[in-house]
Amino acid sequence: MYTTSIKPFLLAATMFASVTTFAQDNLVNSLKVNASENSKASFKFTDVINLENTSVKNQGSSGTCWSYAANSFIESEMVRMGKKPVEISQIYSARNTYIEKGRMYVRMHGAVTLGDGGALHDVMNMYKKYGAVPQSVYTGLNYGTDKNKFGEMGALTQGLLEAVVKNPNGQLTPNWETAYTAVIDSYLGQAPKSFDYNGKKYTPESFAKEIIGINPDDYVEISSFQEYPYYTKNVLLVPDNWSLDQVYNVKMNELTDIIDNGLKNGYSVAWAGDVSEKTFSWKNGVAFVSDKKFDDMTAEEKADLFNGPKKEQITTEAMRQQAFDNYTTTDDHGMHIVGLSKDQNGKEYYIVKNSWGESNDYKGYLYMTKEFVKYKTTAIMVHKGGIPKEIATKLKV
Repeated sequence: MYTTSIKPFLLAATMFASVTTFAQDNLVNSLKVNASENSKASFKFTDVINLENTSVKNQGSSGTCWSYAANSFIESEMVRMGKKPVEISQIYSARNTYIEKGRMYVRMHGAVTLGDGGALHDVMNMYKKYGAVPQSVYTGLNYGTDKNKFGEMGALTQGLLEAVVKNPNGQLTPNWETAYTAVIDSYLGQAPKSFDYNGKKYTPESFAKEIIGINPDDYVEISSFQEYPYYTKNVLLVPDNWSLDQVYNVKMNELTDIIDNGLKNGYSVAWAGDVSEKTFSWKNGVAFVSDKKFDDMTAEEKADLFNGPKKEQITTEAMRQQAFDNYTTTDDHGMHIVGLSKDQNGKEYYIVKNSWGESNDYKGYLYMTKEFVKYKTTAIMVHKGGIPKEIATKLKV
């Protein structure tokens, strides 16, 4: 029988596991119905730009899309810089983020979001503070599985931190952080202080500097909101922005202007946004903005939704802001834009690399229209050099 003191911990852990930890799994499962039978045969894509990128990964049962997207982005940056890309440990970035997030959670008396979620800037922030390691050195699979499965770990860390915030001693001791880190390390493994790579010894810091070689200060996050002055910075108000980082604010159409300019000049783009729309099909690898509400469609129209190009609604800044404000646009996924393609009618789509394995029609990639990106983006991350000069001047970057 559990003691009175341990019951709240177990209750909190159970509630967290059932509500928060499996959000990504629930998202993937909910998208399975968004599919048409003959979609791939109905689209004829011709690539215009296809930047080199590393192999498609699978984030498993974890909400670490942001880390997979941003590290894939960094790997492509290595290619752009003329370096041989290495597979960077996504879970090393995530592990360090969880440590920092736990500290913030306690510092803020529990008033920040926990869970697996994060933001693109988390990877850059952790890279800057902790360096990076290759995937071969730190897989994060320290508990007998061949794919990420973070539910149990998330439940335990949530319950532990909630107990800390309740402050049963009347004054916090430094031991809570030791206990919290020990739980994470028992599941993911201790972070290496040094390691051998290609016959040479590195620390995470020296590996980041000598092998990967990017400057994290060269990268910026950008979004578009009507309520803030354009070309200024504001806090990105999404739950997973636990660090309260700021993003640059541009006009809606400038989001795609920046992506287009980056791709044309060899810069890929990390993307965060909403994929819960009925017009996003992971199975068929297509995302667009319908000109007709899903609830107003006939059964035949729904069945035909992804069978070839469809007419789109033109996105406005008011539509975009309203969707963000009423929760129909949420920050639920991160991916990596690696190219530009056209369908048989000449419409342009971004080629997007996902981290859900190769289980869809395009082996882990999908085609996302510009209207969808304008409507559903919460933030993009790009090298300063990829931003058009006139926009960069206004942003003062």
